[in-house]
Amino acid sequence: MASGDELTHLDEHGSARMVDVGSKPVTHRQASAEAMIRMRPETLAMIVEGRAPKGDVFAVARIAGIQAAKRTPDLIPLCHPLPITSVAVDLEPVDAGVHIVATCTTDGKTGIEMEALTAASTAALALYDMCKAVDRGMEIAHVRLLEKSGGASGHWLREGASPAHKED
Repeated sequence: MASGDELTHLDEHGSARMVDVGSKPVTHRQASAEAMIRMRPETLAMIVEGRAPKGDVFAVARIAGIQAAKRTPDLIPLCHPLPITSVAVDLEPVDAGVHIVATCTTDGKTGIEMEALTAASTAALALYDMCKAVDRGMEIAHVRLLEKSGGASGHWLREGASPAHKED
């Protein structure tokens, strides 16, 4: 088993490989990731008030994030397909734009961090797509893991982040 500071997706020759998780136990795993999309105040008001020309921006972004989590192994070459048990994508209007938090869970042999990161970033991209006609200057930032639990490495929480759940 690799220690925490080894690159497990590289073999002894530095070639890419898919990690063999066959002997790992199935555990309950959860991960949360965030993204922020900054925009003009009038763009945010348009979204919140439901005046976007393309329709319900939050509904589309939420569905895009959920769909992206389910398609993560199709997008990230060495990512294992996982039996995802839940995906939640929360969108919160804030002064500078929209804060997105995606939380994914699975009962599996490897972590679900990539699914959470993919969900958060894709929700932000969908928000951009829905509003680009009125604000091309939107900026997506701070796509990052907030928390993960389960597996051999246990619980990890980003410094300054609030825990999304209690450890079992």
